[in-house]
Amino acid sequence: MVDYLIVGAGLAGIGLAHTLRSKGRSFVVIDDGSQKSSSVAGGMYNPVILKRFTPVWQADAQLAKLAPFYADMEDFLGCSLNFPLPVYRIFSSVEEQNNWFSATDNPLLQPYMSSNIRKNSYTTINAPYGFGEVLHAGRVDFGKAQQDYKRRLKEEGLFYEETFDYTAITSDVDGVTYKNIRAKHLVFCEGYGLKNNPFFNYLPLRGTKGQVLIIRSEELNVNEVIKSGAFIIPLGDNMYKIGATYEQDDKTQNVTEEAKNELLRKLKNFMNCSFELISQEAGIRPTVSDRRPLVGAHPEYNNIYIINGLGSRGVMIAPYVAEQLYQFIEAKEPLEAAISIDRFKRYYS
Repeated sequence: MVDYLIVGAGLAGIGLAHTLRSKGRSFVVIDDGSQKSSSVAGGMYNPVILKRFTPVWQADAQLAKLAPFYADMEDFLGCSLNFPLPVYRIFSSVEEQNNWFSATDNPLLQPYMSSNIRKNSYTTINAPYGFGEVLHAGRVDFGKAQQDYKRRLKEEGLFYEETFDYTAITSDVDGVTYKNIRAKHLVFCEGYGLKNNPFFNYLPLRGTKGQVLIIRSEELNVNEVIKSGAFIIPLGDNMYKIGATYEQDDKTQNVTEEAKNELLRKLKNFMNCSFELISQEAGIRPTVSDRRPLVGAHPEYNNIYIINGLGSRGVMIAPYVAEQLYQFIEAKEPLEAAISIDRFKRYYS
């Protein structure tokens, strides 16, 4: 008997696993590696929606949880994962500068938006109107976190690399049984794989495909995240991640020439130096129509739960919602209404 059986080892699954570890709860994880969005994503955390200069939902609460959570994970894995980085948003006009200044008057945004225009000192970046600087932002190297965490779980005998068989579940008042595993609670954290889950596929998970490029450039030499039509995230050693596309119709995880050309075109609009294209990656983000996570208990089956729908801000949201689900299960505390799957109860039959 373990306390929790977790299905999925992306941001939601590993976020929950590490939360349970910190609480002294036992668990095992099952994952087949079919979902790639967590490792493909840029791993950025940013409290400002840069398209409209508006605050991210629950930014204060998410950031308060983020720093200690990943610091604890760094201690556990013995590596660096969290890299604080300012985000430089390129202004395309004086009007955008004025909109930025207006946004800094918002009390919810004041801690996160510098009121000073950053002049462009980079010869490799086109930004004649300068930058708006987002504070308290950064990057989590979740690709490394995922790889190292799975390795540790395997060493501890807590990881099963297999495709989950939904027909092998039995549920009763005391817990669930899956093959030879008995657990008090079963939590599905499958990302876009939720579409194949007969327990929760009634939920309106849409899925948005995202593709990114990895480039190498010795000339670029930027140390901040640069955001314009695309973003540039410095990875170290003259390597940069470029992204990302948002594709609604294609639900495959195949890279495409169209997406590569789109990203290169956007990049060349504001970057003017040579670079080498190293690789291209794709994944399906688990997105929801109302842009809020999916967290809660199954309407009918005892002890079966879900964390999903973290979208494009998973590194910020995962620690926050993992703690909420834990308190919901263990302390019977109500979930925040905005994330509870009860808001979609009308779709269940």
